[in-house]
Amino acid sequence: MSLDPVQVMSGQVQELKVGPSSNGDSRGSWEEKEEIDQDNVGITTKPKPVTVRRTRKVEGGVFFPKPENAVTVAVSSRVLFRTEREQKVFEQDGVEEYLRFQIEHENEPFTPGPAFPFVKALEAVNCRLRELYPQSDELFDIVLVTYNHAHVGIRLINTINHHNLFIERFCMTGGSSPIGYLKAWQTNLYLSADADKVREALSEGIAAATMFTSEKVTEVSESQLRVAFDGDAVLFSDESERIFKAHGLDKFFEHERDNEDTLLDHGPLKGFLEALGKLQKKFYAKGQRLDCPIRTYLVTARSAASSGIRALKTLRAWGLEIDEALFLAGAPKGPMLEKIRPHIYFDDQMFHVEGAAEMGTVAAHVPYGIAQKHNAKQNISVRK
Repeated sequence: MSLDPVQVMSGQVQELKVGPSSNGDSRGSWEEKEEIDQDNVGITTKPKPVTVRRTRKVEGGVFFPKPENAVTVAVSSRVLFRTEREQKVFEQDGVEEYLRFQIEHENEPFTPGPAFPFVKALEAVNCRLRELYPQSDELFDIVLVTYNHAHVGIRLINTINHHNLFIERFCMTGGSSPIGYLKAWQTNLYLSADADKVREALSEGIAAATMFTSEKVTEVSESQLRVAFDGDAVLFSDESERIFKAHGLDKFFEHERDNEDTLLDHGPLKGFLEALGKLQKKFYAKGQRLDCPIRTYLVTARSAASSGIRALKTLRAWGLEIDEALFLAGAPKGPMLEKIRPHIYFDDQMFHVEGAAEMGTVAAHVPYGIAQKHNAKQNISVRK
């Protein structure tokens, strides 16, 4: 069984009881048709009126943070919600039937996808921040990004209200690339099921990762956001990994010892860790370091004594704190991540993403660095 953003990995659901319902917003859904003829949608069933509208109360009076002050997280509808069924309608029956299906089912909410617990945790942090800083707009700002046509927007809004999410910013591109909009939003992190668009975002300097749908999901904290990062080619550049790939482990250790006082260059997700740290310090300033609702982890295959000091010195020189650092010296990451129970784990190697997913961790692939050349255009089997 191959691991693909629109395929499902096997396992047992432990927390999210999700059904097979889903929407599709893949890039291919709209590129073959430049215009959607609204008169030809051909709705045969009149949509049922919405009978219940949930009212959401937002404390503090700051509803829409300014992009320049917020930590903006852009999330694809395909990873926030389950999207398999509607995507199958498009692939089998075409765009017009897909639109008709979406409109006829627009009062049926989508079920949670892999990014859902992460987004809920962001909103929990926002609630704490509003309690401490009622007038501040230094908050997480969530933008829903979708390739879908605006017709599908009603179903997405109904779903967001059903799940009591606070997402007011939408970007529905009708098949066009969202990358330009991400830059306009000053996006700090982009999560998508479309690996090509993730690579495009990374090439534009936007932190991004590909998420996958898994049936095995570990229960995660509802009160503390936990984010775990790999080191090389994620927080740091792939400089050291290139040495390892080209010359082996002994040369890698020698290189790290010789350069332990030379800072590593930044990787694609360094800025997101920095943004998390900025919000953490707002809690520290109120004496809540030990009760901070954000916790960060470094989970790296590096060994501590032989190559860990350079990574730690680099983080310190950047002014970044990491709450916990695990140097595994090549041991599997899955069991450690199972204990951490992060809302999301970022890694540049699919081998580690798969291993984490097998243990129930929501893992996201960062397609950056030398490791991608070794895995280019390969369908990697999921170990069962």
